[in-house]
Amino acid sequence: MQAEFALHRNRQNMGRRYVEVFRCKKQEYYSAIAAEVNQGGFFDSEYRHSPPPPRPKKPAEDKSSMEYTEVLKLRGLPYSATTEDIIKFFVEYELTDENVHIAYRPDGKATGEAYVEFPTAEVAKTAMCKDKMTIGTRYVELFPSTPEEASRAKSRVRQ
Repeated sequence: MQAEFALHRNRQNMGRRYVEVFRCKKQEYYSAIAAEVNQGGFFDSEYRHSPPPPRPKKPAEDKSSMEYTEVLKLRGLPYSATTEDIIKFFVEYELTDENVHIAYRPDGKATGEAYVEFPTAEVAKTAMCKDKMTIGTRYVELFPSTPEEASRAKSRVRQ
């Protein structure tokens, strides 16, 4: 019953952090706990600098079949990420400060999201090859977005 309750918390926030919850087998759970105890951390040793393990995708999550504009949304950024960090992440696309819009809460703190404008929708789709690569110790998810969403983020830029 507790596991079912936990699954209802999928894609919600825990404090200021976005959390995804997945069903797993008991053996996977026991292995993770044993690794945590025996090796000083399952995630520290195996997953720290790599994307999360692959999981079966639902049809709605298939980003290759989504409609693209010239804007991508980045989610999962370190709160300390700067415009320069994002430009370096997309170094091969020769972006400028004007192409990157980091989202902030009303209190001025970063949300962990940003919007990046590329020259064309085709270039944005090509940039999706960076999906789930890391900035710092965080893997960053990329999603197709719209100029309207990017514009809303621009209007909330920290003063």
